[in-house]
Amino acid sequence: MASTASTTEAPAQPRRLSGRLGVGSIVFMVVAAAAPLTVVGGSVPLGITIGNGAGFPAMYAVGSVVLFFFAVGFVAMTRYVPNAGAFYTYIAAGLGRLHGLGGSFLALLTYQTIQAAVYGYLGAALGGVVSDDLGGPDLPWWVWTGLAIAVVGFLGYRHIDLSSKVLGVLLIAEIGIVLVVDAGVVLAGGGPEGFSTASLTPSGIAAGAPGIGLMFALAGFIGFECTAVFRDEARDPDRTIPRATYASLAVIGVFYTLSAWSVVSAWGDTGAVTEAAADPEGMVVQTASDFVGVAAGDVVQALLLTSLFACVLSFHNVVNRYVFSMANTGVLPRFWGRSHARHHSPHTASLLQTGASVALVVAFVAAGLDPVLQVYTWMSGIATLGFILLMLLTCIAVLVFFARTRVDARVWNTKVAPVIGVVGLLVAAYLTAANFGLLVGGWTVGAVFLVLIVASYLVGPLVGVLKPGADPLAVAAFEAQLDAAEPAVPHQVRSTPHTAPDSEDIA
Repeated sequence: MASTASTTEAPAQPRRLSGRLGVGSIVFMVVAAAAPLTVVGGSVPLGITIGNGAGFPAMYAVGSVVLFFFAVGFVAMTRYVPNAGAFYTYIAAGLGRLHGLGGSFLALLTYQTIQAAVYGYLGAALGGVVSDDLGGPDLPWWVWTGLAIAVVGFLGYRHIDLSSKVLGVLLIAEIGIVLVVDAGVVLAGGGPEGFSTASLTPSGIAAGAPGIGLMFALAGFIGFECTAVFRDEARDPDRTIPRATYASLAVIGVFYTLSAWSVVSAWGDTGAVTEAAADPEGMVVQTASDFVGVAAGDVVQALLLTSLFACVLSFHNVVNRYVFSMANTGVLPRFWGRSHARHHSPHTASLLQTGASVALVVAFVAAGLDPVLQVYTWMSGIATLGFILLMLLTCIAVLVFFARTRVDARVWNTKVAPVIGVVGLLVAAYLTAANFGLLVGGWTVGAVFLVLIVASYLVGPLVGVLKPGADPLAVAAFEAQLDAAEPAVPHQVRSTPHTAPDSEDIA
């Protein structure tokens, strides 16, 4: 049935995405999703305040190391699981069809909630700038959020190259201004206490609540793994995706660690904690004004808005491709997996995603939720735990897949690094779950959200029982016809003979 549907729809309804994205373009998309300026301006002060104080910058380095071990196995899987579903296809390849289906719905929840979180923050921030700084009309936050949804929907409907160009410009600007501020702090020799050393000492790193600090740090990496989602639009997937994954992780990790350390150094170990608690929203803006100039502070304020916009645009593209991939493997309705005849974009998925974002905003407004204290905080909490659980499941799936298939003999890539990744992610998952009530504003709300996370995963096996043909690893018949590839076999991973690893595949 699935094969027939695919065959009859293929000529009239294209189901293929196209593009020639290189490493740089994909890195732009992924790093934009991580919203570097938003993290530095928002998460860093919070990590300092309720995390481990002046030692918080070290948590980004720790998070980078944990995710590096995850990335080694993740990248090793890309050549053997060529589907563009990323997390859930890898989980299915290692742990089986039903677990893969569970991962697909958990991934949708994770990316949808982080996108909703940023939409809330963007609406509130944009409204504040327009009314307070520019003297414009004081409109409800959801008006500005609705405008952002419309622009994101327009860009997401068109070819991916347009989004990548927009994200590239915005990303260069926000990273550039933060690096200018970092340079200003370094050239000035730091603040009144000189350069911070708290991140370099065990006592400084272990101060306060390092577990909560690690939780905030890992939240800043959400989206770095989305390189695989753009596989179908990459110039040379087998080379581009591994390079883009490592490059994204390196850029994000180094940038966050350096920038967080610069912020702490600007205020001093003691002063940073005091300032972060007193004015978390304006801490980085004030740092820019003090060390570079008032104009730099204004630029940071403006680029915080573009950073938020770049973040939601990037996650919009990611969710579109998850829906597109799930539809073309029978998990979701197949007509959701159509691509535009001219733009070669997942336009149906984009329209659905835009509609879902509008519906969520309407629900938030109807419930009277605060866009920052509740929408942003609560949705970010769900996304953070979902992200860690997805990586943990993927890391376990990598171990099982290579142990079962033995298609790759590299011990480091398929055994040692993934095992270390599992241990690190288990610790992160425990710390996040144990502190989940604090992250979402109390255990009453926290318990509801934990149930939601578990329920989203259980939807997968239910769909698997109701739709026996739904398979995260299925390859649509039209793809085999277009590529003259081997016929698709349900629940079978298309693999290629293992050859000597290229340089980009060696961690």
